Amino acid sequence: MKKLLHFCLLAMLVVSAVGCDAFHTLTKRRKALAQGHPYELMVVCDQPKWKSAVGDTVRAALASPVMWLNQSEPHYNLIHVLERGFTGIMADHRNVMKLLIDPSVEKAEAAVAYDVNSSPQIVVTVQAPTEEALIGYISDHRAELVQVYEAAERDRAINVNNLYHEEEIEQTIFDTFGVWMKVPKGYMLAVHQPDFIWLRKEYASSGLGIVLYAYPYEGKESLSADTLLEKRNEFVSRIPGPLDGSYMTTAKILRPDYRMFRLENRLWCEQRGFWDVEGDYMGGPFISFSTLNKARKQVFTMDCYIYSPKLPKRNYLREMEHLLYQVQIPEK
Repeated sequence: MKKLLHFCLLAMLVVSAVGCDAFHTLTKRRKALAQGHPYELMVVCDQPKWKSAVGDTVRAALASPVMWLNQSEPHYNLIHVLERGFTGIMADHRNVMKLLIDPSVEKAEAAVAYDVNSSPQIVVTVQAPTEEALIGYISDHRAELVQVYEAAERDRAINVNNLYHEEEIEQTIFDTFGVWMKVPKGYMLAVHQPDFIWLRKEYASSGLGIVLYAYPYEGKESLSADTLLEKRNEFVSRIPGPLDGSYMTTAKILRPDYRMFRLENRLWCEQRGFWDVEGDYMGGPFISFSTLNKARKQVFTMDCYIYSPKLPKRNYLREMEHLLYQVQIPEK
């Protein structure tokens, strides 16, 4: 906890400094648009560092596989660039990590700056007096490093959703469940029932789905792992498969992961796993979030699934996770 607090304080100090600089330089040119793809990270350091244990540590921390995907995909796609090459369009990348060894500094530390060369951009600079100290810092703070980049990607996605979203569908969701949520542009209303809504977003060779449903709250057991799994299979069976009589279900080969967490003082129950189609050969990852809607005395669930047999799924999964941050459930 102390390490995380230290990291966050550094970030706040740097952001404050950047803000003051912006206040006094209003005549500067407008920031360029940040370059690069979502979950792509540019690492700036010399070649010996990248080929040494320093580079191995960065890869272990930021390019480790994402859990609960059908195939191995890294948290971030890393791009290495030398300091002398970090100019022009390269310096406009959306996610940047700079690695520095400076014997004059007393200890390893990190600083976070936003919109340095472009916008929206995040630049994390990690410096240490020795290579060993740099490796130790990255290893000890790997969770915070992933978190700070993830927060930046999430904020970008939320900003886009605030500009482009499906207002008519959002009103239908509120009228049905008493829940406000942002629905990204491109989703269509496939099924609307009194306790069930199915939204679809189709691409050429993949598809995303959001399944919303509610059922009466009858005590803590209503949010248990067993009940949530039972209710999930009950509701998603309303989604038909491609063959007559086929329908969606939860894959039995691996029980979904279950955890409880709080977001803005609201308790949520999360399940991650894989879905199948009973009677056909289809499947993919899913993630669901459930909570108590006190105003209606119901359990409300947002279940999101991905079908992408040929293309990567990581960015789709992150897109689904970000939806939770734009869900509002009025208490009255």
